[in-house]
Amino acid sequence: MASPLAARIRPKDLSEFVGQSHLVSEGKPLYRILESGNIPNMIFCGPSGVGKTTLASIIAAKTQKTLHKLNATTASTGDIRNIISSLNSLEGMNGVLLYLDEIQYFNKKQQQTLLEFIEDGSITLIASTTENPYFYVYSAILSRSTVFEFKPVDSRDIKKAVTRAFESVRKESGLKIETEDGVEDCIAQTCGGDVRKAINAVEILTSVKVGQTEVFVTLDDAKTVSQRSNMKYDRDGDAHYDILSAFQKSIRGSDENAALHYLARLIEGNDLPSICRRLLVIAAEDIGLAYPNAIAITKACVDSALQLGFPEARIPLADAVILLATAPKSNSGICAVDAAIDRIRKGEFGDVPDNLKDSHYAGAQKLGRGIGYKYAHDYPDHWVKQQYLPDKIKDDVYYEYGDNKNEQAAKAFWDKIKNK
Repeated sequence: MASPLAARIRPKDLSEFVGQSHLVSEGKPLYRILESGNIPNMIFCGPSGVGKTTLASIIAAKTQKTLHKLNATTASTGDIRNIISSLNSLEGMNGVLLYLDEIQYFNKKQQQTLLEFIEDGSITLIASTTENPYFYVYSAILSRSTVFEFKPVDSRDIKKAVTRAFESVRKESGLKIETEDGVEDCIAQTCGGDVRKAINAVEILTSVKVGQTEVFVTLDDAKTVSQRSNMKYDRDGDAHYDILSAFQKSIRGSDENAALHYLARLIEGNDLPSICRRLLVIAAEDIGLAYPNAIAITKACVDSALQLGFPEARIPLADAVILLATAPKSNSGICAVDAAIDRIRKGEFGDVPDNLKDSHYAGAQKLGRGIGYKYAHDYPDHWVKQQYLPDKIKDDVYYEYGDNKNEQAAKAFWDKIKNK
């Protein structure tokens, strides 16, 4: 059975490789590694289809070491032992280059098995992962490796791979293949930065029945195959938290357009619960006392979204996002409560003052409970000066009024009363 087109046209050198210019352009780190021929232990991290395996193969071809490939989803400790046993044979004379795909699926013990041989240089490791290596790769492996982050490939670079894929099919099959204007751009733009997905689309679009000699690929065909961008979004992966982080930071930074962009990505990921939870957090954390009504309005929008479900839920969600992004901002609330919590965690607290203690039981007065308490509503402006904090921290100040109109009005009100 013929291998997939993406495997058949896998680049053999950097001249055919697309994307990752921050790593492989002349003078960049991996370019220098290739030129030197001195291959260190490396970990490639990034989404699928962006060249991790391809670049590892190109690097392996540059070295005299024996190449072994393992996929951690199917490999076992026995497979590692077989590689280790080859080190003392003719095969391992110049050392072994191990390409370990999806290293995150190896447990700690399996990763530790490699450690001794990575340490002495008899095995050079190039590992790849679609996850954050600092979460999934054993720290001792990380400390002996250089981590390189791969990014989704730009559509302009992917178009080069798409053009090459069409040419390769023409050459292999002898078919007369013509494409409507915009087909290559459509494939390149709707693959979500995944070169493999783009090439797979070409393979599908050029599939023919026996005896057929001509193919005309229409733009509608390309759209049908692509259907929807291969957006990098996984509720349990890094992309989930990266998008949510960008979502909140965009609202905090009062960039409503960026906030709507990340909202759209979350909507396309069908992640209504995460959107709603994050909006409720933002309303209190980032807008807070500068516009307290934002909390109530956001709650109403969230409730509406949860009752409506998608696609209608996008409407109240957009309203909430625009409201929060364009609202005045204050983080005085979260700063105040975190300052108070920090003092408690450091053991900085004391006994509740006697005048504030509960006095609604027999014998309370004998214990001095509640004696001297001043009932604020009995005094002008419903305020009277008295100590509320424990003696040990009686001068602590946690809340600082924000510089927004709402909090400054409250500050002026209390300054006037308390300074009478």
